[in-house]
Amino acid sequence: MDPDSLRKRVEGYKWFHSIDLGGGIVTPGHDSQEQHRQEAKLMFDPIKISGASVIDVAAWNGFHSFEAKRRGAARVLATDHFAWNHADFRGRETFDLAREALGLDIEAQDIDIPDISVEKLGTFDVVLFLGVFYHLFDPIDGLRRVASLARDVLVVVTHIDLEDVGRPAMVFYPRSELAGDPTNWWGPNVACVEALLRTFGFNRIDFTSKPRPMFHAWRSDRLRAPTPPPKVAGGKQRTRNERSLRRWLSRLMQH
Repeated sequence: MDPDSLRKRVEGYKWFHSIDLGGGIVTPGHDSQEQHRQEAKLMFDPIKISGASVIDVAAWNGFHSFEAKRRGAARVLATDHFAWNHADFRGRETFDLAREALGLDIEAQDIDIPDISVEKLGTFDVVLFLGVFYHLFDPIDGLRRVASLARDVLVVVTHIDLEDVGRPAMVFYPRSELAGDPTNWWGPNVACVEALLRTFGFNRIDFTSKPRPMFHAWRSDRLRAPTPPPKVAGGKQRTRNERSLRRWLSRLMQH
C-alpha cells in the first residue's frame, strides 16, 4: 500500500490502539506504543504462544490479535460487534485496514458476546478477554461464554473496585459514575474475578495489578512458559557461599 495513501486513510478514523503499520505510520490510539509494549509483554510472555490457536474477543482495532500472530500463533481469530458496528468507531474498517497494511493472516468474525458459544466458534488454546467484563450488563454470563472457549488459558483484563471488601463482590454503576461512560456497568474486586474463574474450571490464577489489572487463568500447565529465576544482588557471592556451606556440611557428615 502506498505510504501516503495509507497515512491519509489512517487519519480518517478514530483509533483506540496504537499500531505500528510500518513506514513510520502509527495509528493514533488512546495508549502509547510503549504502554502497549509493556502490557503485551505481561500478557504474552507467560504463555508459550508459538503454534497456539488464539481468539481475541472484542478485538476492536486488533492490536492484540496482531501481536499474538507476530509472536508465532498458528491461528488467530479476532471477533467484535459493538466497536465494529459503532458509527463513530467504525472498528471493523480500522481492523481491516491495519490487517491489510501488516499483511497478516488473521481471521475475523462479527459476533456479539451473548451469541458466543463453543458450537459457533469452537475452542482455542488461548482466549483474550481484554477490557470487556465491566462493559457487559451481564458480565458473569459473558465470562462464562468466553471461558468455555478456552482449552488452556484465559487472559482477562478488567476494571477493579471494592478492594477494601474482604470477600468476592462487585459494585454496580447504573449511569455514568465510572469515568463518565454509561457503558461501564460493573466493578468487581480481585476476589470476585478469581472466584468466578475457578468456578468456570480454571485451577490456577495469576494476577498482576499494573499497568492494568490482568488475570491469567490456567486449566493446565501445557502452555505455561518457564519462569526465569529472579535476579539477586550479589548473586555470584551468594553462590560461592552456598558451595562453601555444602562442602562444610559434607565434611561434617563424614565425621
